[in-house]
Amino acid sequence: MHESETEREFIPVRIAVLTVSDSRTPADDLSGDTLVARIEATGHVVAERRIVPDERHLIAQELRGWCADPYIDAVISTGGTGLTGRDVTVEAHRDVYEKEIDAFATLFTMISLKKIGTSAIQSRACAGVAEGTYLFALPGSPGACKDGWDEILLPQLDHRHRPCNFVEIMPRLDEHRQRG
Repeated sequence: MHESETEREFIPVRIAVLTVSDSRTPADDLSGDTLVARIEATGHVVAERRIVPDERHLIAQELRGWCADPYIDAVISTGGTGLTGRDVTVEAHRDVYEKEIDAFATLFTMISLKKIGTSAIQSRACAGVAEGTYLFALPGSPGACKDGWDEILLPQLDHRHRPCNFVEIMPRLDEHRQRG
């Protein structure tokens, strides 16, 4: 028998937010603002927040640095997931992943299809795990950030969500590194 949601205690997740953009600044980063507001409103912690240009090596460098930081449990990036030549966030994420969470892209596409129809085909949202840290890449629009957070990440980053969630397996993400 499963514990009820009220029997489990909320566990705050420490999340870094990375905006990937050649043009955004802290003053006009609406997608980053959307994520920060939602993260904080649900009791999680914004551990870090940065903006980096659409450069694959800089994105991967930031992700690797945060994966190595024991204070950060998850990273959510926004921007650079489209099809243009400057959209390299997905490639940078995949440079870092040890394991990809394939169903994240599928689920995000299904949610987007309901909201924006066949335009959802242009999104390359993705997710994975590296060094015991979750990495999520969302498109660069506030709407996509709301959808990704509200419909996927909010329940999956809540330890009370049943039948399973990302938080309860977090301590085991890097167990392969702990073996002799």
